[in-house]
Amino acid sequence: MDELWRRALGRQLRELRLARGERLDDTAARAGISPQYLSEIERGRKEPSSEMIAAVIGALESTLADVLVRVADGLQAASGEVIDIRSSIGLPRPATTYGPGLRDPFEATLSLAA
Repeated sequence: MDELWRRALGRQLRELRLARGERLDDTAARAGISPQYLSEIERGRKEPSSEMIAAVIGALESTLADVLVRVADGLQAASGEVIDIRSSIGLPRPATTYGPGLRDPFEATLSLAA
């Protein structure tokens, strides 16, 4: 994968913020972080903690599953390769079947977000 995860994440967060017509100040205030820090996250210059990512996603009234799918789609489009989100974040594939056509709750969440 050529592009860094943090750059892809930042780009998607910026796109979500702009689609809502918000300024950095507005989103940052709701997330409880400084506008400068949010700007650095959006530009891929900072590696935010999971708590910071959750705060920003919550401020944008989105979900982690939606953002992960958007990031994976962006990385896939940029690289031309198929990306398995589970393996890219280090999660094994379970052998158990959870429902009709779904292998686990993670896939169910992603299918709902699509």
